[in-house]
Amino acid sequence: MAASAAAGPSIRPIRDEERRELARLVRAHWGSPIVASRGIPHEASALPCLVAVDGERWLGLAIYALEGGECELILLEAFERNAGIGTALLEATAAVARRSNSRRLWLVTTNDNLDALRFYQRRGMRLVRLWVDATTEARRTLKPEIPLIGDHGIPLRDELELELILTDGQDTLENRTDHRGEA
Repeated sequence: MAASAAAGPSIRPIRDEERRELARLVRAHWGSPIVASRGIPHEASALPCLVAVDGERWLGLAIYALEGGECELILLEAFERNAGIGTALLEATAAVARRSNSRRLWLVTTNDNLDALRFYQRRGMRLVRLWVDATTEARRTLKPEIPLIGDHGIPLRDELELELILTDGQDTLENRTDHRGEA
C-alpha cells in the first residue's frame, strides 16, 4: 500500500532480509527483542510487520499478530513524531485485520504511556480492560529489563487494553482519525 509523500508515508510488509534490522531496532528502542503483552513474550522480529518508508529509510513500524479472529497490535513505533506515520501504520494494520476478517484490533500499553493513550483514543480506540500489576509480573517473570519508573516519572505497574471493533456498524478508525498531523 503506497501513498504519495503529500498523503503520507508508503507502508509495506517487512522483507525477510530486513528482519535482523527489525530485531536491532526493537532492542534499541525497547531494551530487548522481546515484547511482552498480557503475560506473553513475543519475539518481535518473527511476527508480521508493516514498515513505513521514505524510499529505503524506515520511518516507523507496526508489529502485529493475527489469531482467533482478532488482531493484536504488538508494537507501533514512529521514529518521527507528529508526521502522520503512527496514524498511517495504525490504519494499515486495521486494514490488514479487516482483510483477515478480524472482529477487533487490540493492543496493550502500560499505565505510564499517556501519549499512547491519547493517540489511540483520538483514533477511535476504547479502553476496555485494566490488568492490575501485569507489568510488575512481566518484569518479574518475562522481561527483567522493564524499568520500574516509566514516562512522566510514573511507576510502571499495570497494563491497559484498548480495542477497535472492526465489524460493520461500528466506529471505524478512518472516521475517527485526527488529520491535523498530530500522529
